[in-house]
Amino acid sequence: MKRWTLLFLTVATATGLALAQAPRLVAPSDNLVTDGIPPIPAEIAEQVGRYTEFRSAALQSWNLKTKEMLISTRFADVTQLHYVKFPGGARTQLTFFPERTLGGGFPPGRNDYILFVKDVGGGEWYQLYRYDVATGAITLLTDGKSRNLPGAWSKKGDKLVYASTKRNGKDYDFYIMDPLNPAGERMLAQLDKGEAWSALDWSSNGTTILAQEAVSANESYLWLFDAATGRKTRLTEQGTEQVAYDGGRFSRDGKSIYVTTDRESEFLRLASIDLATRRHTYLTSHINWDVSSFDLSADGLRLAFVTNEDGVGKLHIMETGTRKELTIPPLPLGQVSGISWHEDNVHLGFNLASARSTTDVFSLNVQTGQIERWTYSETGGLNTGQFSEPELVKWKSFDGKMISGFLYRPAAKFKGKHPVVVNIHGGPEGQFSPGFLGRNNYYLNEMGIALVFPNIRGSSGYGKTFLKLDNGFLREDSYKDLDALLDWVKAQSDLDGERIMVTGGSYGGHATLAVASRYADKIRCAVDIVGMSNLVTFLERTEEYRRDLRRVEYGDERDPKMREFLQTIAPLNNAARISKPLFVIQGKNDPRVPVSEAEQIVGTLKNQKTPVWYLMAKDEGHGFAKKKNADFQFYATVMFMQEYLLK
Repeated sequence: MKRWTLLFLTVATATGLALAQAPRLVAPSDNLVTDGIPPIPAEIAEQVGRYTEFRSAALQSWNLKTKEMLISTRFADVTQLHYVKFPGGARTQLTFFPERTLGGGFPPGRNDYILFVKDVGGGEWYQLYRYDVATGAITLLTDGKSRNLPGAWSKKGDKLVYASTKRNGKDYDFYIMDPLNPAGERMLAQLDKGEAWSALDWSSNGTTILAQEAVSANESYLWLFDAATGRKTRLTEQGTEQVAYDGGRFSRDGKSIYVTTDRESEFLRLASIDLATRRHTYLTSHINWDVSSFDLSADGLRLAFVTNEDGVGKLHIMETGTRKELTIPPLPLGQVSGISWHEDNVHLGFNLASARSTTDVFSLNVQTGQIERWTYSETGGLNTGQFSEPELVKWKSFDGKMISGFLYRPAAKFKGKHPVVVNIHGGPEGQFSPGFLGRNNYYLNEMGIALVFPNIRGSSGYGKTFLKLDNGFLREDSYKDLDALLDWVKAQSDLDGERIMVTGGSYGGHATLAVASRYADKIRCAVDIVGMSNLVTFLERTEEYRRDLRRVEYGDERDPKMREFLQTIAPLNNAARISKPLFVIQGKNDPRVPVSEAEQIVGTLKNQKTPVWYLMAKDEGHGFAKKKNADFQFYATVMFMQEYLLK
């Protein structure tokens, strides 16, 4: 007996030693496909863990019968709807799906149900749902397969006009629905093929619907629809210049509308359009920056709006009668979004984010000037008060044009020259605006890496001329802005121009591949996230409902000369020049940039023996929305940077 016990202990001890010596690894979930990625040590997950626990919150809707809020935030794996009854109150979760919810709200004047939007697997085939407050019951309101975009409520809250592709799966039409009786919905209007349409507002008397037709980032039109017949009337005409319109609210008396437009201006100004004469009156000509969003109070007496001033969001409140701005308390420099008036015309809700504060929900009492904070999102137990603040930097490009961006320097404990990550925004008509960097703070605080976020030509926020400087045959000029940035980095005394990584998502991923294929001698490595490797194959395969809109930006691949140009500049067709390691990240269900864009560049690089890592999520779309997937992506990215940027 003693002999068997001794033998058992000997075997157990030997086995325990073997187990102790075996490396602990982070295994990808069944929904993740990895290729070329080495096993990830568990200590990486442990080291970065606190930086994966940032949360944020966003205002979705006021309960207009009470001073309570519907917000979105994440407690588990994905964002869901929550309810908050007072500033700083508990967040009560309402929806519990394995997929994220993408916004919701109460109808005007009602609080018995919530309309919300959800898709599956990041495919962006959005469906509308009704959440009944009394029972918690959830009802699917749309067909479960088309793409549906909520638009505008009637002022009584009994009807919703929304856009849907249900007729043929690719073109939008307008439908009117009572969410309490979805079977009784009717088509309002069949819309023009290939354009992007959205319903903006419903007149107070219920007879007219205001809608936008978007042709491109530089060109859009406003229309008025008869709510009974669907007959449409163009409100804004096509002139000698392309004009963009955004937003749209009927005035209280129904005689005019408020919009933002770059008509007769470089920037989007807040304007009032008289419906009888079509005369435009500009309200913010004194501000030489875009008005990025606005909301009109229910009594029509005040306009709240946000200006984008060199990437910083600033809140304003204007009296419609006198056009005078109210004095409001100063807010931290950062991003203001989601502005929404309560029906009491006194309380304005909004989201606020800064370099040292994740996005949270606030409200302003315009009578007293009091600001109240409604949510306190967790930051992984980290003291964000020492997080790096952005610095506006500028450099001269190949044609003498000054390009700008934001530089974040790493923690002071890191001495000497700092490795650099250049992070390119998507769009391309997007803009990097300083807010909370989330996981990127790990690179600054723990790895000693500097971050640069450029706003190259084609970015919004710098005027409509700048916005068009990369269209069509001008595409390569935006790549050259990045080349000039790489040279600028090398000239900085505290930045290590020999250790640069370039990365970006969507169009930023495409620009990353362009840099990797053109300027490989200036970088160490690159990370492409849902980027296009060939604009021709992208345009041929992106979902049909968005194809024409993208052709205006990139060029029409059906035109022989444009097709030849796009093929010539395609990173895929220049992959032989990609000599530095590349990490490619993609969602299988991406409707914007098909998975084939990632597969073809990965396959080409593997064949030519260029080091390439590939991570694909079978349950994601245009970027990773599920925390478990985003965490693994982060672990792998940190390991990639340790291997190819820092050594």
